[in-house]
Amino acid sequence: MTDETPRWTLPLLAAGQAQKEIAHNEALGLLDLVVQPCVESVGLDTPPGAPQPGQAWIVGPQPTGAWSGRAQALAGWTAGGWRFLVPRAGLAVWSRTDQCAAQWDGNGWHSGRVSGRELILDGKKVIGSQRSPIAEASGGQVVDMEARLVLEAVLAALRGHGLIATG
Repeated sequence: MTDETPRWTLPLLAAGQAQKEIAHNEALGLLDLVVQPCVESVGLDTPPGAPQPGQAWIVGPQPTGAWSGRAQALAGWTAGGWRFLVPRAGLAVWSRTDQCAAQWDGNGWHSGRVSGRELILDGKKVIGSQRSPIAEASGGQVVDMEARLVLEAVLAALRGHGLIATG
């Protein structure tokens, strides 16, 4: 039997353990950090000078000071000092600075990225997977330059948004 949980390495209580409240309180402190996390910012390398209990940050790639050796971790300030959690793939936090979610994909943090297979609005699919390329207009018996320019602009916009592939 281990003395930590497998995912978040929260301390487990042991039978006959003295001072169980210490392990229990440590686990609660870490849970408070990881359940629906909200961070002040993502990618900070230097710990803030006057953190308040309950505030949290995503440590940057080159941490210094009290954060040394904790790159990319979720760092939270508590009455007992800094607590750290190593992110697991799929962990998402709300960033106050960026006003959007940041997600750990197993290799790095990505802010503002929304992943999905389709977008449904009011029960109707409005965006799905990228479609095949559409060829530019060419030929025809009557060439209408104004219409052709509009079609090219529409195709360029759809390609620019990634909705259709480039040819």
